[in-house]
Amino acid sequence: MSPEETGQAYNSITHLWTSEEFNRSNGMNALEQALAYLPQLPKDAKALDVGCGCTCRFYPRLAEQGLSIEGIDVSSGMLAIAQKNYPEATFTHADICTYPLKPNTYHFIMAWDSIWHVPLTQQPPLIKKLSDALAPNGVFIFSFGGVESAGEHYDNYMGPRVYYASLGIHGFIELAMQTDCIIKHLNVGKGDEPHSFIVLQRKS
Repeated sequence: MSPEETGQAYNSITHLWTSEEFNRSNGMNALEQALAYLPQLPKDAKALDVGCGCTCRFYPRLAEQGLSIEGIDVSSGMLAIAQKNYPEATFTHADICTYPLKPNTYHFIMAWDSIWHVPLTQQPPLIKKLSDALAPNGVFIFSFGGVESAGEHYDNYMGPRVYYASLGIHGFIELAMQTDCIIKHLNVGKGDEPHSFIVLQRKS
């Protein structure tokens, strides 16, 4: 499934995130765990939200840390809503896999419920690319499909047919160990947080 097709699929279901029924606490506890590892930040500190969607629910907390915020997404519909919800942020309509990122740029990177839409073979180079984009001591958190082994499938439970893929728990751990980062936290979708996610910190 191409990035354009994924974007079109999400364009058709933006209402799921603007509905009052959407759980705006989704990911907030994980965000707090990641923010706990942030070092003292410079005045020009930057955050990047990969697959940002439209709710901007994480942004007030990021702004409280002194971070200026950039969001990137393949869905133009999501971005149009995001721009209205949080005009202080900068938003880009692009595929993160091909979008150029400067190394050592961001002090915080978040990819919540977005990496799993990236084709399986492109996930390793993307994680490496994002970790390289971190400034020294920068923090990177991303959620992933917490399955035992790598796999990919299509699902239409949200409405349109959408692609999902995961390297698996061990696959992401092995990949993280190949980056210039330290694994600070790993959650495998148990307890109060049903999402599987990993928090990495760039070495100083």
